Order: sequence, then C-alpha cells, then structure tokens
Amino acid sequence: MTRPLTRRMALTCGSAALLTAPGLLRAQQVEITDQPMAERPALVAPPQRANISAFRQIDWRDHFDALDRVTLVADTRSKALHYWAKDGADYRLYPTSVPLTEELTKRGYTKIVRKKVGPDWTPTRSMIERNPALHYMPPGPDNPLGTHAMYLGWPAYIIHGTHDTRKIGRKSSDGCIGLYNEMIAELFELCPVGTQVRII
Repeated sequence: MTRPLTRRMALTCGSAALLTAPGLLRAQQVEITDQPMAERPALVAPPQRANISAFRQIDWRDHFDALDRVTLVADTRSKALHYWAKDGADYRLYPTSVPLTEELTKRGYTKIVRKKVGPDWTPTRSMIERNPALHYMPPGPDNPLGTHAMYLGWPAYIIHGTHDTRKIGRKSSDGCIGLYNEMIAELFELCPVGTQVRII
C-alpha cells in the first residue's frame, strides 16, 4: 500500500537532500583519500584582478652595483615599490599607483632630492592642458600628494601619499608613484635625501 506524501515527509526528504548535496558535490571535485586533512594540498581560489598589485620578485642587484645606501625600485608593471635598507638589513614591499599612460611614465635612475611632510601641490602645465579644472592645492585632505612627499631628481616626479585609496594598485597618476598615506609615512622615515631610486 502506497502512503500519501505529506507536507512533513516532503520537508524531511528535502532537508536530507540538501544536507547531503554539498558532500556529493565535494566528492565529485576532490578525490577521496585516507590522507589526513592537514596534509592535503590547500584549495585556493583563483586570484581576482581588481586594484590589487600582481607583485613580482625584484632583486636590487639587477639594478644597482652596490647597496651602500637606501635603495628603492618602483616597478610600474606590477605596481609595487621595493625598499632595501643600506647593506640589505631590511627589505619591504609597498603597493602603489602608477602613471596612467606610457607617455606619462618616466623610467630610469634618479634619487630623492627633497622631502616634505604636508606637501602642497601645483599642477604642471601639461596637467592643466589635459584638465583645465586643476588648480593649486594647499596641504590637507583634498591634496593629491597625501600626507608626505619625496621629490625625485626629475622635475615634477614624486613618490607621495594619496588620500584617494582607490588609486593604489591602478594606473591612475600623472607620472608619480603613489602609496597609502600610512605607508608613505613609514617609507618617509626610512629614506634619507640621497636614497637611490630606479623606476622600471
């Protein structure tokens, strides 16, 4: 004799199916093994490309003959700035913003020639040609240079902070290398005037 399907029976069967479904799905994706969970390879989601830098390893010896002073390499491809202390005693890596276009990107060797806490900002003639709305900005929360600036030997090229954190990890600058304000504050203390710099 066939029993009629009641609402309670339907809910019970449906719940049981839902509880076993994830296990069935996992069984199709992962090979059953007696190996302890801690010894199995980790399942890692594929990287998501948004404004996160795709860092690559950089060695100062590929760019400089000696590490006799603080050294920076700004990698415009991976949107990262590499820091080495004198004699390699410390190494740090910072995500950055980079220039919008190849035309705005200057590459080569230079050094830090001046530093300023609370910089003001004056747009260059070429910036105003691209955007006539740009104007002088005193230090403060709207200033494009953020809280700290380290001026390079090339006119108008600066390693600086930014109040707009959306710019980090992106092609978003007019030629400068931008960092989060808390990171440029740290780097500012680590880098004296004369720090050797290469932008690649």
